[in-house]
Amino acid sequence: MIGILLVLIFLVLMFIGVPIAFVIGIVSFIGVFSIETLPEVTVPIRMLNGIDSFVLLAVPLFILAANLMNHGKISQKLIDLSLSVVGHIRGGLAHSNILVSMIFAGVSGAAQADTAGVGKILIPNMKKQGYDTDTAVAVTAASSTIGVIIPPSIPMIIFAGLTNASIGALFLGGIVPGILIGVGMMTFIYIMALKRGYPRSERASMGTFLKLVFETLPALLTPVIIIGGIITGFFTATEAAAVASLYTLVISMFYYKTLKVSDLPGILKDTLALSSLSLFALAAASALGELMSYYQLSVVAQQFFVDNIGTKWLFILIIIAFFLFIGTFMDAIPAMILFVPIILPTATLFEMDPVHLGLIVVMTLAIGLITPPYGLCLLLAAKIGGLSIERSLVAVLPYILIVIVVLLFVAFFPDIAFFLPKMINPGLFL
Repeated sequence: MIGILLVLIFLVLMFIGVPIAFVIGIVSFIGVFSIETLPEVTVPIRMLNGIDSFVLLAVPLFILAANLMNHGKISQKLIDLSLSVVGHIRGGLAHSNILVSMIFAGVSGAAQADTAGVGKILIPNMKKQGYDTDTAVAVTAASSTIGVIIPPSIPMIIFAGLTNASIGALFLGGIVPGILIGVGMMTFIYIMALKRGYPRSERASMGTFLKLVFETLPALLTPVIIIGGIITGFFTATEAAAVASLYTLVISMFYYKTLKVSDLPGILKDTLALSSLSLFALAAASALGELMSYYQLSVVAQQFFVDNIGTKWLFILIIIAFFLFIGTFMDAIPAMILFVPIILPTATLFEMDPVHLGLIVVMTLAIGLITPPYGLCLLLAAKIGGLSIERSLVAVLPYILIVIVVLLFVAFFPDIAFFLPKMINPGLFL
């Protein structure tokens, strides 16, 4: 009876618009207080334990690296480089929007930072060059989801912390799917560009291209340093995030000279504000996780799948459908904290590698970034472009379909994603 009441409270609070982190926290308090055998101090203890992790330090540090890039105007330089590569193709500015998101993903691991940084520059420029607002908003929001698939990825770090899966394998496994999503989106844009007559720029000369490569080389080296250091074991994901932040700070201040000491307090304030949202949600989800453990939901879920779902492929489809639904109203971090421990025993029963499960979950929850009512990347892009959420959702649907197609290929043909990590370092897999 208490369980049903807690579910109703959860749904009511969500319906009236209470932020998801507070919803989770309130339900946790009520649930623990209703159980006599659990002391009330359980909630704050679990909340503190939930964020008392060396791995989680990577979250604010990668967000800091992204903010330093945006404030240091490195995003603009990456956009210029992307334009020199694909600008001459019909719909070149939209192609560069996708390409710069793929590059930006290799630095920040945060899709929201990509949407904010790139969107503020490219959405107005696309509108000026004759692109309709729907396309400008949809391309910017959809391509930002690549930020949590191509490494480094904050959700992948969280998943690895929950399951002890290899962060290096997850990072390497996200490269090919991220590229496939980017290529799929660019193909769709090219077809649209031919039909709608979107403009293209003149082909950049080799001299211009090489000049831009030289200018952006320090920024382009960031993902090489991060991923290379992690997969070789030179440093951990958290240490990589610290290196990325320090490296981005140095090149912004001393190489590009686009960042001043006076900018740092504002950057740190923005970083703390964004990080606190994610980490508070994580803490609250940890408390609710204790309550779910009390009710043995993982055992119930495993028994359900054993009794009713006899095949691995059907289990995968159910997991994808479930996280697609959850992602529409919940951020990836609390969603994983709450539900990954429940489904992990069943995945193990079906002999799924945790890395494979992690990539499926992360890619599925990435779609939630562009599906309302949560849809943070879509909300940001729509606000920048001055477009209604309804029109933005309609415009982004084809891109959602592209991500789902790649997701299904990765889910049922995992070698598409994992041939690269297996080739580089087979020891990363269980």
